[in-house]
Amino acid sequence: MAKRLVQTGFIFLLCAFSSANAQAPENHLTKQDREWLNHVLNTVRDEIKKNYYDASFHGLNIDQRFLQAGTKIDSAPDRNYAIADIAGAVTALNDSHTVFLPPARPYTHEYGWRMQAEGDSDCYITAVRPGSDAEKKGLRPGDQVLSVAGYTAIRADLWKIDYVYGALRPQLGLRLVVRSPNGDTRQLDTIAELRPIAWEPWNFEEKLLNLYHLHLPRKVEYGRAAIIYKLPDFAFDPDRANGMLDQIRGHESLILDLRGNPGGYVDFLSRFLGGMFDHEVKMGDRVGRKPLHGSVTKSRGSKTFEGKLVVLVDSKSASAAEIFARIVQMEKRGTVVGDQSSGMVMESKIYPHDIATQQGMIHYAVSITDANIIMSDGRSLEGVGVVPDERIIPTSSDLAAGRDPALARAAELVGIKLTPEEAGKLFSVQWPTDNE
Repeated sequence: MAKRLVQTGFIFLLCAFSSANAQAPENHLTKQDREWLNHVLNTVRDEIKKNYYDASFHGLNIDQRFLQAGTKIDSAPDRNYAIADIAGAVTALNDSHTVFLPPARPYTHEYGWRMQAEGDSDCYITAVRPGSDAEKKGLRPGDQVLSVAGYTAIRADLWKIDYVYGALRPQLGLRLVVRSPNGDTRQLDTIAELRPIAWEPWNFEEKLLNLYHLHLPRKVEYGRAAIIYKLPDFAFDPDRANGMLDQIRGHESLILDLRGNPGGYVDFLSRFLGGMFDHEVKMGDRVGRKPLHGSVTKSRGSKTFEGKLVVLVDSKSASAAEIFARIVQMEKRGTVVGDQSSGMVMESKIYPHDIATQQGMIHYAVSITDANIIMSDGRSLEGVGVVPDERIIPTSSDLAAGRDPALARAAELVGIKLTPEEAGKLFSVQWPTDNE
């Protein structure tokens, strides 16, 4: 039985943990290639027509849009372009959770840097992998990213850059134009590191196992007074929630760090969020093609964490992380600190497929929204996000110096003395190992 997901499909499955598929040389498409690519296109169309939560497709003529994509595939110069045509037909729905997940290539790649939107528009380098080509070329945290491969880097378009160069057309390298904290502008050509994959491309559970160290929660405790708990995602078995909540419950205050958390399983969200309340709390109404039951938390009753709560979010907090933060706000359970979240909040399922070709078996999938989530205030977070109670955004100088003003402020709210410099050292950036 498929698990219900509240997560951003392309960011979580393809770009999370910075593992994507490296570009291989593309040959001109044969007649047989175009046939199987059109088969994939039509299969994806049929899945969307059957399962998408809005039978009107927001007014989009779905058949016409996919027909246009088929015409483009018939003249596409190579597979990358044809795959992009399929993806373009799907993203025409403008839905964060309805995304084409293309066939995998035999290599992962690591660009060696992380980029993130900070504030309303600008994007910055937040981490550079030690020993990477990017580090050797002089790329540094705090550099403002002006463009990636010629595309302007702004908050609204960052997901497109992630999707194109993390899944559709991963490159052997990317050209960046950046501005240093001192105002100097420079151009860098960063080369990706390539590695053979050590897991089945569409075995999600196996991928999580291989990336296990990146998937583990991290914590810092200050005696019984407080715990800072960094939850990387919500992709855990629901039964894991009780153990995590037991670690938290013995403290007077909790800082829950959901920055960069892309979401995960609905059932885990229900259990984990329920641990913050001594009663059931409605997470939202689920609006689909047919009447659906609403989502509620599962309270732990006497085992509820009753202490002070501060939740941290940023521009990469998505889906389940956003629902958690917004309910904390609406129920006046705690304080939300950081940057406005991504506004990617729908409920989806992943539909995997394969097709036999002359090159072998091709695996692909499509993530499809089957329900919109309407919060108890009557609003959807899709395209809106969560506005923190205290919006604290690091400057380029903060990023360059490794300072974390948002976490420092959260610590202050629960009575912990923590400077931005000290806060910036608590959770180091984690990178995939050679087998990942």
